[in-house]
Amino acid sequence: MRKKIVAGNWKMNKNLADAGTLLSDLKSKLGQVSGAEVIVAPTFTNLQSTVEALKGSNIQVSAQNMHQAENGAFTGEISADMLTSVGVQTVILGHSERRAYFGETDALLAEKVNTALAHGMKVIFCFGEELEDRKSENHFKVVEGQLKNGLFHIEASAWKNIVLAYEPVWAIGTGETASPEQAQEMHAFIRKTIEQSYTAAIAEEVSILYGGSVKPANAAEIFAKADVDGGLIGGAALDAEGFAAIAGSF
Repeated sequence: MRKKIVAGNWKMNKNLADAGTLLSDLKSKLGQVSGAEVIVAPTFTNLQSTVEALKGSNIQVSAQNMHQAENGAFTGEISADMLTSVGVQTVILGHSERRAYFGETDALLAEKVNTALAHGMKVIFCFGEELEDRKSENHFKVVEGQLKNGLFHIEASAWKNIVLAYEPVWAIGTGETASPEQAQEMHAFIRKTIEQSYTAAIAEEVSILYGGSVKPANAAEIFAKADVDGGLIGGAALDAEGFAAIAGSF
């Protein structure tokens, strides 16, 4: 049975003191949540302190990004070895903001996936179409391309370390709204695409998260869909009460 997962991406928010307060609140509010695996992804500067703060809790820690090289003259970047050395075993790759603002391509992300897997890390792999793709009815083709170009080179055995996160970029901060039915339609397509290139067993086992503005008010309805296994949460992850409510929606 595939895992239900709620992951909170803090993005570029929370200094050390603010992060400590949020983590304290999360531990108290999420202590009784058992229906889903809970992950938080703070900034690089807060990773080590977050790992320490969450020891003994039911909350896991992820990085928001990493470089594909093992080391070298890459000022400002963070390697897989650096992450695992402070106890971080999960990394988000391919987030829509990394693709849009920092020019990350499918080819680059394939390299990052390879590096993360080589270090035994779990990858939360993000992908999704823009508004123009949806309006031109090109959304399935775009999603299929991002999946295949970024992930379908990996061995079948590596899928146990992959979590997918579908981000309908057109439904995030645009005024457009994605329905639970649209989420289910795409998630079912994603699962079918994996089955066609790998096996039905792998497709059925991989967790597919929804990353389209999930909030306490809509989480239960979205998570009730057959192929939606949780969410990659942005803004709502910065509020302990709201994030706990989302995590408890299962």
